[in-house]
Amino acid sequence: MDFETYQQLFFDTLNSPAPAPPYDNPDYLNYTRLNWSRQQRWLKVGVLNTELTDVIENMVNEQRWTVITELWCGDASHTIPFIHRLSELNPLIKVDYQLRDSPPFLIGQYLTDGSKSIPKLIIADSNHTDLAVWGPRPAACQELFLQMVKDHVDMAEKKIVLQKWYNEDKGESFQRELLAILKGLPL
Repeated sequence: MDFETYQQLFFDTLNSPAPAPPYDNPDYLNYTRLNWSRQQRWLKVGVLNTELTDVIENMVNEQRWTVITELWCGDASHTIPFIHRLSELNPLIKVDYQLRDSPPFLIGQYLTDGSKSIPKLIIADSNHTDLAVWGPRPAACQELFLQMVKDHVDMAEKKIVLQKWYNEDKGESFQRELLAILKGLPL
């Protein structure tokens, strides 16, 4: 699906009198509501890395970006707005949003240490040959998350710590990592 369809899915899920599973669970619906707000904020106030925008604007080869995500995914709400805004800079970037838990279940090909961690950004060429995979979090955030798992931090506390990290980082780490990836590809 394209970004507009993805946003419409968010809107429809949040405004449905009887949302489909797992959004019939109040916890999932609340995560989704928070993620909608986070995404909208980053779409409005997120600052794009100028070196990265230059690289993207000067690309001459088509790239196909696939984003594997879910509406309830907090990490995605801090990354997808930047992916979307950056992809708008060059019509040679075609983006497809895929839900992790729906067919064609692409996540099975892009596991993180055996888990279905999202979001994932898969960058492929015009022939659908994978060139790079990023995700599920910026490296520093992933290290923080893994340390909290090792320390048996409860889920509620993990969410607070990760949210604080993303708010302080402001999308900068993801963009630096994407820049490093793109610099290594035929553009």
